[in-house]
Amino acid sequence: MGVYDSTLTSKGQTTIPAEIREALNLKPGDKIRYVMSGDRVYLRVKNGRLADLAGFLGRPPNAEGVSTEEIDDAIMDAVAEDDERIVREWRDGSK
Repeated sequence: MGVYDSTLTSKGQTTIPAEIREALNLKPGDKIRYVMSGDRVYLRVKNGRLADLAGFLGRPPNAEGVSTEEIDDAIMDAVAEDDERIVREWRDGSK
């Protein structure tokens, strides 16, 4: 794990060090999520678009659709599990 410094501007902005941008494949316009755990903050790259996933699984096996509420619930469950995994890995020092 590397340690990198950055300075906060009067506008609340900072530059992500080049080594981190390269390691995370960050590009202009990518989204970054800040995850707080106690006195620590973790960055989570969100550089994929949901629209890019459209149709990648094909048609549902039973050819029935699902409600928007069911989709929202599934997404929120997946996000919560992913965030918990990230925090756990950082806490354990495995990332």
